[in-house]
Amino acid sequence: MEVRPSSPESPPESNNRLLRSSIPPFTSDGDSRDWLLDTLGEPVCRKLGLFRVPKDLTLSVVIPAYNESKTIHEILRRVRAVPIKSQIIVVDDCSKDGTRDILRDMEQRDNDLKVVYHEINQGKGAALRTGFRHATGQIVIVQDADLEYDPEQYPQLIQPIVENLADVVYGSRFIGETHRVLYFWHSKANEWLTLLSNMFTNLNLTDMEVGYKVFRREVIQGITLKSDRFGFEPEVTAKVARFAFPPENGQQARSCRIYEIPVSYHGRTYREGKKIGLKDGFQALYCILRYAFAD
Repeated sequence: MEVRPSSPESPPESNNRLLRSSIPPFTSDGDSRDWLLDTLGEPVCRKLGLFRVPKDLTLSVVIPAYNESKTIHEILRRVRAVPIKSQIIVVDDCSKDGTRDILRDMEQRDNDLKVVYHEINQGKGAALRTGFRHATGQIVIVQDADLEYDPEQYPQLIQPIVENLADVVYGSRFIGETHRVLYFWHSKANEWLTLLSNMFTNLNLTDMEVGYKVFRREVIQGITLKSDRFGFEPEVTAKVARFAFPPENGQQARSCRIYEIPVSYHGRTYREGKKIGLKDGFQALYCILRYAFAD
């Protein structure tokens, strides 16, 4: 029996042409997102992390950096690739590996980049305090410079805030996304510190130490932070748990609404540049107890 090749008008190709003809040409990511929302409907798109971002929304991305010359170009490229209007703030915490020189060159060339330089190394918490002071966007996100967390997840992370469901969003490396397999005792220390933090804050977080934390600007600028190093994580958690919005329009004061979103995690080894260590674990324990009841 003779087997003939499919003709150009065969049903599969015809269907493909029909599908292509039904998709309009897009001039921006916003156009494609709006088309998907109109085509699939908002309920379906919301579950896929597709939603309408207000045109006047600005996301302040605060990036603490210390000796990240190998990754600083790539992390900034990834941040800029996210289709959300962003204010990018990099705080160089007195790097010694050439990161400062790279940032000076980029700052002169790139109008969307603001760089603040610490003249002495103070730690991640101090760098974040500096960055938060310069934030002007309605939403503020913490972005590490080491590529362990991927900015492509910004839309999912800000969605609960944009939809007025949350005031603070934590990522979580332990509730469904992919993560690199690394140190057993690090994961156990994280579990214990998260459990202890939850006992004092009465929250049910699964990953208090996660790097991705997102805030309404009035929340993160409305609390006073003191920890200079990695104690930032338990301190900000304790203070967010106590934060209350003042009465407004006849309504009573209310506490923060906190959500968790699964995030992927591409962790580094110490050989690859990981900086947190045993001393920081004890510092986190101290901060949980220190800020459990008072600021």
